[in-house]
Amino acid sequence: MNIILWRHAEAKFDVNDLARELTPKGKKQASKMARILKSMLPEQTECWVSEAKRSQETAAFLPYIQKVCSALNPEAHPMQIAQLLLEIPNDKTVVIVGHQPWLGQLCAFMLNQHWETSSYWAIKKAAFWWFEAEVVDEVFLAKLQSMRAP
Repeated sequence: MNIILWRHAEAKFDVNDLARELTPKGKKQASKMARILKSMLPEQTECWVSEAKRSQETAAFLPYIQKVCSALNPEAHPMQIAQLLLEIPNDKTVVIVGHQPWLGQLCAFMLNQHWETSSYWAIKKAAFWWFEAEVVDEVFLAKLQSMRAP
């Protein structure tokens, strides 16, 4: 499977975290990164987004139907998201548009194959990390294929 972890682009401040919209700069970031992704993604790609408006606006620059998933919201725990990844068939490509800190924690897990509370990687806004992964005997094996930042 291919799993692309894409951090939402720059967003405006709002006291309602889920209502935060992209800034003009964020829209440019998302558009630029989506052009790169579109050139690399197969037609049957799935796009999973959180309930946050900034996540959905970032993903809207891709031509795929969005699956809104509350498990990807900003306060999500990366271990729960890792469990979601186990359900993806090995022949699928999924773009997951999400948030810090769980994106950085999930990237650390995918490359290190274990959870450490001290493993936190900063993911720049609008950047994506592309992993080629497979599940073998209920073990999640991943290899970094590409990482791009705007």
